[in-house]
Amino acid sequence: MNQKHTDRYAVIGNPVAHSKSPLIHSEFARQTEQDIIYTAEQVEPGQVAEFIKKFQSENGKGLNVTVPFKEDAFKLASHLSNRARRAGAVNTLLLNDPEHYYGDTTDGIGLCNDLIQNHNITLKDKTILILGAGGAVRGVLELLLNNKPAQLVIANRTVEKAVQLASDFSDLGNITASSFENLAGQKFDLIINGTSASLSGDLPPLPDNLLNKHATIYDMMYGAKPTVFMEWGQQQGAEQCFDGLGMLVEQAAESFFIWRKIRPVTADVITKVRSILTP
Repeated sequence: MNQKHTDRYAVIGNPVAHSKSPLIHSEFARQTEQDIIYTAEQVEPGQVAEFIKKFQSENGKGLNVTVPFKEDAFKLASHLSNRARRAGAVNTLLLNDPEHYYGDTTDGIGLCNDLIQNHNITLKDKTILILGAGGAVRGVLELLLNNKPAQLVIANRTVEKAVQLASDFSDLGNITASSFENLAGQKFDLIINGTSASLSGDLPPLPDNLLNKHATIYDMMYGAKPTVFMEWGQQQGAEQCFDGLGMLVEQAAESFFIWRKIRPVTADVITKVRSILTP
């Protein structure tokens, strides 16, 4: 492999050493016989534009962008996909000419592909509750609503944030906002946790009896063992409980497709990443 002429890709973030993206994209490259190098690069705040220029000069062709640089990437992109414009954030950059970057967000398609293709969940005509009103939720609302659920409710501690989000996406479907307390008495087919509470072992203050028969619980976070949110779902009688590892791999597959115009198969890669997670 002549590294001088090999196309380079990377994930940028701070911190970023924990990222599974290098493993995922290396697997995609091997599977699709693409000659690329993919690394994780820690960038300091305020240095994103400078980093991208240097990276592009060294045969850099594309970047994944994680916390805390998704808004920086959004501002630096000279052209945005419609879904990135809606989300107000970019997690995938295609580096074309110098300072001509195409920005996209693949989180929504990652979530929906995981739910629909990997777990056989139907979203059409279902009642969906999504917890949180931050960037993770904003990034997936358009794709969820495109699947025509009967109702989508956003619940958040700060109700005003949920109200604003529901308003921003109200043209796409039946979407409303709620406090956690006001969920009492409602029933849902699918509850998605879009908060980062699971990472610290916390649970949003949810009332009991929110699940319809055959309901599914989905946590965008993932780990070596079930998250506290998944455990809550099991206690509440959910038929299926999933974490967000499949979403991670599926959004990566969409990024890979944007860059290389070839779509990798994800099932084996999800299995491989799952096998290396340690408790």
